[in-house]
Amino acid sequence: MTELTYASPYPPSHPFSRADQTWMEFIEERSKGRIRIKPIWSGALLSADMSMTEIRHGVADIGLITPIYTRGGTHLLRTQTGFYSGADSIESQLALYRCMAAVEPEFDRELEGLKLLALQGGVLPGILTSSNRVDSLDDLQGLRIRAPTELLPVLRNLGADPVDLPMGEVYSALAKGVIDGVVAPPETLQSLHFGEVTDYFFDLRIPRGAYPSRAMDLDVWRSLSDEERAILEESIAVWEGALADENRAAAAAGEALAADTITIIPANTEDQQRFDDLYLREGEANARALSDFGIDGMAAYRTARASLVERDTVRCGGAT
Repeated sequence: MTELTYASPYPPSHPFSRADQTWMEFIEERSKGRIRIKPIWSGALLSADMSMTEIRHGVADIGLITPIYTRGGTHLLRTQTGFYSGADSIESQLALYRCMAAVEPEFDRELEGLKLLALQGGVLPGILTSSNRVDSLDDLQGLRIRAPTELLPVLRNLGADPVDLPMGEVYSALAKGVIDGVVAPPETLQSLHFGEVTDYFFDLRIPRGAYPSRAMDLDVWRSLSDEERAILEESIAVWEGALADENRAAAAAGEALAADTITIIPANTEDQQRFDDLYLREGEANARALSDFGIDGMAAYRTARASLVERDTVRCGGAT
């Protein structure tokens, strides 16, 4: 029997962890018990900002990785999450990532030492705020908003004071008034208990990027038999499907909770267009800036824009 450790910063009850457990059950069933996954939950092994390095160094065999929080070495993986305008569904987000990764070898270079086992996308987020009601983009002026890296310049251009911090720290920051709000999908109202510390949801359709989210130490991968590697390859689609299902279920539960406890404010058409234009402008600027690191970010950006042949429809390179 082969035993592999799996580490996650989340507790076993979290939607991400439920998807992880679906994957584990598939591995055990498909291997007829010859591969056993030993989970280690709640951040007992992996950190948010060093998870990729920790997996590379064998802290765990497999783990949840967070390239967007990694300190150094993931310039393109962080930046490409800002290229997804129009990829509204999780399936189109994953497809778009794979289109870009197929043409730009930097994706693989930044994952060196790791075997990628799952990509993750998500339901489109909006902006949750505590005591400050946001009815339009103009109301973001001066608000301290937690946001992912690719949205920081967009929000600055709108007059907000954006910050980037791990999601595990957001509840406390909201409760203490350290931040005024967070860019987050509805599922966080329940899964991260944001419904307890927020009052308003500005339903702006904010693009969401796909990113590598589960990976294995490459040395461990190479030590497995051909049969074991084949099972893990087969499990990629299972894991990604489980993550998508849990994400959508959690979003539905969050929306149901919001109906009772949160004031939902829809964004008007003008604000949505203004935000989309800013998002694409900053995405292209960030892609060009990657040349400072010797990375052709524009190759990935152009591939993303060409591959979205219409809203939520992806064909790599625009091919028919």
